[in-house]
Amino acid sequence: MKNPKDTRRGFIKKSLTASAAISIGGALPAFSAKSYRNILGSNERIKVAVMGVNSRGMALALNFASQPNAEVLHICEVDKHAAEKCIEAVSDIQQNRPKYTPDFRKSLEDKDLDVLVVAAPDHWHAPAAILACKAGKDVYLEKPASHNPHEGELLLQATSKYKRVIQMGNQRRSWPHVVEAIKALHAGVIGRPYMAKTWYSNNRAPIGIGKKVPVPQHLDYDLWQGPAPREDYRDNIIHYNWHWFWNWGTGEALNNGTHMVDLARWGLQVDYPNKVSSAGGRYHYQDDWETPDTQIINLEFENNSLITWEGRSCNGLNVEGSSVGVIFYGEEGAIKIDGGNNYSILDRQNKVVKEVKYDRPVDPRNLSDPTHELDGIHIQNMFDAIRKGTPLAADIYGGQTSTLLVQLGNIAQRVGQSLEIDSKTGHILNNPEAQQHWSREYQPGWEPTV
Repeated sequence: MKNPKDTRRGFIKKSLTASAAISIGGALPAFSAKSYRNILGSNERIKVAVMGVNSRGMALALNFASQPNAEVLHICEVDKHAAEKCIEAVSDIQQNRPKYTPDFRKSLEDKDLDVLVVAAPDHWHAPAAILACKAGKDVYLEKPASHNPHEGELLLQATSKYKRVIQMGNQRRSWPHVVEAIKALHAGVIGRPYMAKTWYSNNRAPIGIGKKVPVPQHLDYDLWQGPAPREDYRDNIIHYNWHWFWNWGTGEALNNGTHMVDLARWGLQVDYPNKVSSAGGRYHYQDDWETPDTQIINLEFENNSLITWEGRSCNGLNVEGSSVGVIFYGEEGAIKIDGGNNYSILDRQNKVVKEVKYDRPVDPRNLSDPTHELDGIHIQNMFDAIRKGTPLAADIYGGQTSTLLVQLGNIAQRVGQSLEIDSKTGHILNNPEAQQHWSREYQPGWEPTV
């Protein structure tokens, strides 16, 4: 049987070898990642802390550690077991063992630290990023940008005030074939695009009825809750099911919808809608799950265009052959981008006139690491923004705009009404009930401020 560490090392080595020419500008393609690391001095590496490493954060920690011009200094995780696992994995990749810093705020005090990677639950995204900006650190922020629209506004204020670089984890904006497809769309290959259909499907199991139990000794539950109002610990919340509780999560719409709605908004070149509606609910199981497991969001824009998002958490039947994707419909045809780095162009007679495929596997249903190599391109784009001023592929201004679209969909769902929206600002018009969801209550003393 192969040693798991050897398998992981081999995977990282193959991924970096394949992506070196892309992520390091093609320099010295015959060199391995380890060779690059030896060439680059310690002072030239971007120093990183990763917050939240049980799932997606684990993959990001390994990916940042794999980058030859980066080093992971801190692993910030409230679950000691998850932290230990991640520290061992990162130590297999880079020369220096990262420090275990349970409270990420302590890592922000490190003068050597350049970037905070935020992969903690949604209720921590904006508050942690704001604190990092205040501490003079740049941020790699997993989607969604914020738990609620008001936090998003605060985050944009902090970005501007403290002049920080924030790359949002909308990594598909860096995937080469996706970029190529959007460029073709903007060049008019299907005429004027007027509708974008987006979707995500999965076969998620029920989460049951949670029981109040003692907090495990290896978990700092108070710090995990952070800015969220306190709730008793239950045995069906951590580590993943928090997504389906409004106190900490934002449902499938922001968990996976953010990615595809962002591509739709990019392709249609729109910002804020003028009307938003949503239909759905918890249809499949009867348990503690609060957010919809089935949902359709419609976003209408003043330029006669439409974005739809269909989320099915408990029925994984593919749409157009893919579990996740976006299709743009235009006057002269359609462009389909699936869950990987692939796209096809079709004419109005359903004939495929062009098909571009990526030659390596991408698993869009992988909860932590759909594609290590392609995500490395996104990371390198952020590094170029920090070192060279290169434009970000997924800056926080666009990231929060895309986040807001699905937040508005969730608000429409929760109040059971269509929303009229100011298309210049994205704000809700003439609906006090919906406006109550613009922000949230915070645990006293934990309110985010700029």
